[in-house]
Amino acid sequence: MLKTHHCGDLRTKDVGRKVVLAGWLHKRRDHGGLIFLDLRDRSGLAQIVVDPNAGDAYKAADAARGEYVLAVRGTVRLRPEGLANPNLPSGEIEVVAKSVEVLNAAKPPAIPVDGDGRSISEDMRLKYRYLDLRRERMQHNLILRHNVVKFIRDYLSARGFLEIETPVMIKSTPEGARDYVVPSRVHPGKFYALPQSPQQLKQLLMVAGYERYFQIARCFRDEDLRGDRQPEFTQLDLEMSFVERDDVLAIVEGLFTEMMPAIAPAVRKRILTPFPRMSYAEAMERFGSDKPDLRFGLELVDLSDALGQSDFQVFRAVTESGGRIKAVRAPGCAAYTRRELDELATIAKGQGAKGLVTLAFAAGGVKGPAVKFLKEGELNEIKRRVEAQTGDLVCIVADQAGVVNKSLSALRLTFRDRLDLASADLMAFGWVVDFPMFEWNAEANRWDAAHHPFTMPKREHLDRLEADPASVLSDAYDLVCNGYELASGSIRIHDREIQRRVFRVLNYPDAEIQARFGHMLDAFEYGSPPHGGMAPGIDRLVMLLADEQSIREVIAFPKTASATDLMTDAPSAVDQRQLDELHLRIAG
Repeated sequence: MLKTHHCGDLRTKDVGRKVVLAGWLHKRRDHGGLIFLDLRDRSGLAQIVVDPNAGDAYKAADAARGEYVLAVRGTVRLRPEGLANPNLPSGEIEVVAKSVEVLNAAKPPAIPVDGDGRSISEDMRLKYRYLDLRRERMQHNLILRHNVVKFIRDYLSARGFLEIETPVMIKSTPEGARDYVVPSRVHPGKFYALPQSPQQLKQLLMVAGYERYFQIARCFRDEDLRGDRQPEFTQLDLEMSFVERDDVLAIVEGLFTEMMPAIAPAVRKRILTPFPRMSYAEAMERFGSDKPDLRFGLELVDLSDALGQSDFQVFRAVTESGGRIKAVRAPGCAAYTRRELDELATIAKGQGAKGLVTLAFAAGGVKGPAVKFLKEGELNEIKRRVEAQTGDLVCIVADQAGVVNKSLSALRLTFRDRLDLASADLMAFGWVVDFPMFEWNAEANRWDAAHHPFTMPKREHLDRLEADPASVLSDAYDLVCNGYELASGSIRIHDREIQRRVFRVLNYPDAEIQARFGHMLDAFEYGSPPHGGMAPGIDRLVMLLADEQSIREVIAFPKTASATDLMTDAPSAVDQRQLDELHLRIAG
């Protein structure tokens, strides 16, 4: 070994010990004779002292520059009195160098590797990712990710789950996002797909009798990106046989409940247990979102019956057309300026609202352009229902239900951020259950699966599957946390005939059903057990634990928002020979 100890692990107990350290030169300080080197490896920093009388060691230390790779041999001693560094775990000791060897020189780094990197352009950080990953913040994130995955493996293995790998080249059965496809050289004109998830394969493992499966699965989706999306991502994929919904929820809730204290002190997070549970309909009614942030209140309040017959024509027209009138309260915001109110209106309109009605409950009375259209009794009822206090602002949207919910949900989150309403140390988990089975695709004039086509409808709704798809609920469930969907799952269809009925509601012709899913339907004829599962996102979970705003900060080598790799310049062109072998031609 080129090192006997890690730099950041040395403590006062090591005083007098001869050590060999190796790492990167973080900082070099020349104090008019003595040279101090801060040597860094994954574990942290150690201060090296090089005396002018140290001969070749002093010459090497004098020539070394930032990010040189060094090996240092020396003896650990206490730092002189008054010179300890309380901000450094190894800050009470230093190593007196006997020899300093340059293992590799380095150019000045293209980006600085100290600090958290937030002031550096993300493009530069991604182009020089191998340098960016040297910084303490990024190492913390990746170590945290390792610990999370290790805990998951240990937890599930102790409960009878088997980790089984599934292929990353499968049949394309597009029913959600676009597939990434891989051309076959030996089967010209045919393609594999990279899995959007191992959905069908894990169900087939249940048919095969494995009963409890999990995998830290790599998944691929060719979709537009954002802060918490990547074209390739990692999820915990798990499936269980002979279970009902509550059995799956209990396993996953136990996993996250026990994980939080187990990975401390890497993160200082608290959770509330048991996780609250609400239906999809309740989540939309109370929060306007199926992934509500439960760390704070400000729930949406329905005013439709109170204002539906108002003299205010805007409100009356909406209720007469079957729409809704709902409000959200912004505590202490009654003094908002016209510019600030216009900003709120822009947010609401960005979600489809035609406008935003604001009422400021000020000390001198209620203020706002709509006040002249509302009766005193209506204003009092609004105040009572939303529990407005003097100094509060009430935002009201009147429109179709979906628009109202989206607009007020966006405003609710805006007030969360502006008023600092959500505790940063709280992981507010919650279950959302009983999702609609189908959603109407007006553009294609058909029903689409709201979750995926293998989700089991509520058994009590099977008799209306074909007659009234809009009313059918599914046995799907989501785990939400702090405004994010953290996991999604369902009880699966295990009956061939029910699966065929669902496919037909989705308007798949019989020939297409057989071509896409024949292997699944065939398997169901050989004794398929009742089963269900879930797939928590690893990237998103670690992002929340690390208090990051993007999953790119917890992935070693992520893509940009346009799905490019700036470090390796991918995607890139391939030469004509490769195209010829694959029987492909670039159009245009």
